[in-house]
Amino acid sequence: GKPLLTVMISKDLVQGRNLNAGALVREAAKLIKGGGGGAPHFATAGGKDAGGLEAAVKKVVELALN
Repeated sequence: GKPLLTVMISKDLVQGRNLNAGALVREAAKLIKGGGGGAPHFATAGGKDAGGLEAAVKKVVELALN
């Protein structure tokens, strides 16, 4: 019953757009009352509030597109 987020970013986007999966997942994890981190191209987070999962996914997309 606990939510889990996984963010993967291709290495060309990590380098070309300066995206960081660890930074994205840390921000999104706040919305599921959790924490996480990882490498620039792959990161995970876990939390306690599955009700925030949809908002967390939207946050990752929003941050990645800006």
